[in-house]
Amino acid sequence: MNATTPPYGTLAIWLLGQESIVVKGDGILLYFDPFVSDDVRSKLGLQRLYEPPLVPADITNAAVSLITHDHEDHLDAGTMKVICHSSPDSLVVVPKYCASTIVELGFAPHRVFNAHTEEPLSLLGDRLQVWSIPAMHEQFEVDAGGEHRYVGYVIRLNGVTLYHAGDTLVYDGLAARLRSACIDVACLPINGRDYYRASRNIAGNMNYREAAELSWEIGADTVIPLHYDTFDWNTEKPGSFVQYVYEQYPEQKCHLLARGERFIYVSSFAFMNENEPRER
Repeated sequence: MNATTPPYGTLAIWLLGQESIVVKGDGILLYFDPFVSDDVRSKLGLQRLYEPPLVPADITNAAVSLITHDHEDHLDAGTMKVICHSSPDSLVVVPKYCASTIVELGFAPHRVFNAHTEEPLSLLGDRLQVWSIPAMHEQFEVDAGGEHRYVGYVIRLNGVTLYHAGDTLVYDGLAARLRSACIDVACLPINGRDYYRASRNIAGNMNYREAAELSWEIGADTVIPLHYDTFDWNTEKPGSFVQYVYEQYPEQKCHLLARGERFIYVSSFAFMNENEPRER
């Protein structure tokens, strides 16, 4: 990761499992929902289907961690408390609902930024722009101040716009909001939901058909499926997603990340004149 230097108009993307990815551009490493500790097994008795490609102590290069919500496979305390010290200058963007948890893990308040869904952030000398997008993880949860418990993120880095959905269903208004953002890469969950998982208090997400439909509707240049392969009680076949995209939207680019793979995304739009219409 440290040796990778994506030129302008590109991003390097690595998959760590579940919805945990690393994104690099302009010398900046972003960790979305970093989830590589053993806490879920030691504290909750949950067994992963495979070991993550990193352990928390390996993460010495995090500029920013973006946390979508407080579930253990997204806000991984075992990873975040190590990042706090192993990446001592790193920042965290997190919903206000769980910002206090991040502080309790050791991050000084000045390193923690609330993910206000109506207030974009500019970080690291304006090299990184972050917009928090409301997420509907079965339902919206909003506090008295209108702050969302669940969010996704649109980030603009190195001339590329990426959407990490976090855990969410498709809801009215989501596509319009994302369409206006001109998404290059959409990282979407595909594990879906059903009665039996809901009866076990496992909150669901969009399924692979909905993810494919959303990626096409928002005009994403490339779509990457996530959240399908970490726990045997909450999986999906990513080939079903790829097949559906191929059959329904053969012009939609998609990429299936292998475990630990480095994928270099090259934007089709980064070098366009800003006044040119953006088309597929």
